[in-house]
Amino acid sequence: MQKSLLVAALFLAISGCATPPPSSVHTKDPASSTLQGDATRPAQAQWVRTELYFSVGPIEGKEGVVSPARWREFLDQEVTSRFPDGFTVLDAYGQWKDHDAKVPERLATKVIVILHEGSPKRERDIEAIRLAYKRVTGDLSVLRLSQPAQVSF
Repeated sequence: MQKSLLVAALFLAISGCATPPPSSVHTKDPASSTLQGDATRPAQAQWVRTELYFSVGPIEGKEGVVSPARWREFLDQEVTSRFPDGFTVLDAYGQWKDHDAKVPERLATKVIVILHEGSPKRERDIEAIRLAYKRVTGDLSVLRLSQPAQVSF
């Protein structure tokens, strides 16, 4: 009995090694992968990493909360349309204290990280996203952090 269980376990282990990669792999021939990356995104381009910080409402969940559905709608209409190749969204906690305030506001926050080529068009796209969010929410600001980035795909 133990011998047949050992043989069955060995068979499963060996057959697992022969299983082709999952269909989500982006290359048809993984053995052909190199460190050269995606030729359509040249390494010599002047890349920029931009982070945008959006308040989606107080931590307490009171007034001014942007619903998950409204956030996705904003992403689809304003961000994905301008950066269809991709970006990253992170959930965060933020604090903001206005000049005359006694205590800081504690805010649920979304951070969008976009890696993009440095160009006037991309600068306009980033500013359009910030302005659109201010118009949607009435917020006074959307924090932007941009810095040069060394990028490899």
